[in-house]
Amino acid sequence: MEKLNLTVQKRDTRGKGAARELRRGGFTPAVVYRGGDSLPVQIAAKEMSKFINKTSGEQVLVTLDLADGPRQAILKEYQKDPITGQLLHVDFQEILATEEIEISVHIVTTGECIGVKRDKGILQYGIREIDIKCLPDKIPGHVTVDVTNMTIGKTVHVSDLDLGEGIIVLTDPGKLIVGVIALKEEVVAAPEVVAAAPEAAEPEIIKKGKKTEEAPEK
Repeated sequence: MEKLNLTVQKRDTRGKGAARELRRGGFTPAVVYRGGDSLPVQIAAKEMSKFINKTSGEQVLVTLDLADGPRQAILKEYQKDPITGQLLHVDFQEILATEEIEISVHIVTTGECIGVKRDKGILQYGIREIDIKCLPDKIPGHVTVDVTNMTIGKTVHVSDLDLGEGIIVLTDPGKLIVGVIALKEEVVAAPEVVAAAPEAAEPEIIKKGKKTEEAPEK
């Protein structure tokens, strides 16, 4: 797992109004969770955006540099404005090197599938992440599944993964990750399109792992 640093400052203000003021001042409001405790902090918006862009789809261990000393953490989730893309809020989970942690890790497929290229099949995707339990230094950035040699009818399930020693997979072993199926030619009538009433845009929540029990502060 990659390790990065972020400069973080404690904040005394809470609430939506205070959060808006922080954003106008170039900061992103955030919270660091540890068990049932929470620490409100703020991070320079440019630094936080750079961190998220660099680590998109990956689990990374981050050192939060606070005035009273560094803290090790992982990014749990963040909220973005769906229209402007501005970061609204970030949640971190503090961790200890000696304590196992439960976390979700993304699955990435690699290779050019022979069942698709040669046999004209199609890849059928199942789950896109798995839940694991391990020590922080064992957390993989992502899980890789090579589909190169998969032919029609072949599948990969959670039970087929080999993540190495020290990593316990919590996801149901029978869950499908990816499979190759034959392409069936069917004539299907075009569905009737019904215009729906527009809905107000809601903040986009992007998960990096399991949600914390506490609701994020806006």
